[in-house]
Amino acid sequence: MVEIAGWVIEALWIIGIVAFAVSGALVGVRHNLDLLGVLVVGLATGIGGGVIRDMILGVHPPVSFTHWPYWTSALLASLATFFFHPSLSKIRMFEIVFDALGLGIFAAYGAAISAEKGFGFVTAVFVGTVVAIGGGVIRDVLVNDVPGVLTRELYAVSAIVGAIIATLITQMTGHLLIATAAGGVVATALRLTSYARGWHLPKPRRVTN
Repeated sequence: MVEIAGWVIEALWIIGIVAFAVSGALVGVRHNLDLLGVLVVGLATGIGGGVIRDMILGVHPPVSFTHWPYWTSALLASLATFFFHPSLSKIRMFEIVFDALGLGIFAAYGAAISAEKGFGFVTAVFVGTVVAIGGGVIRDVLVNDVPGVLTRELYAVSAIVGAIIATLITQMTGHLLIATAAGGVVATALRLTSYARGWHLPKPRRVTN
């Protein structure tokens, strides 16, 4: 049973990598990058969060560099997106959906694995949040956009909520799979709902002359 749960968690992580890689590649397509540019942005978005997680947890070299299914999944997803992307009018919606899926999985698993390794509540939530938003920040910087975490509808908040849920479940039950699934679903749903309804954190009033 434990082995099956491990395989499911591994599959969820790869799904998160693919989702983020597709979102990154779509951004590259939208910015009219060439094949290499789309692959670089997609790959960086797909494995960036995992690399950040491993750096924080002291795993060297990062697993994403040594475990071939991770970087291969990101690369193939980016390549497929380059050739089979939707029309430009539909790209933004696809970006949001895939990005939300990756955000949820990375936030939940990053927090859950940190809690399982004995990190405290605040640290585990922090790791999960940074892991979730890291790939997106790298993606936006590469295409010279303002990082979405600073401007988009409850982006970081969704990651934080998912990380909190995953951390609490892990600390109370020790069940990594349930923690990852529950936190991931909540974070993804909150991100998509906030986008659909236009929910934002308060912003400063505009300064006029």
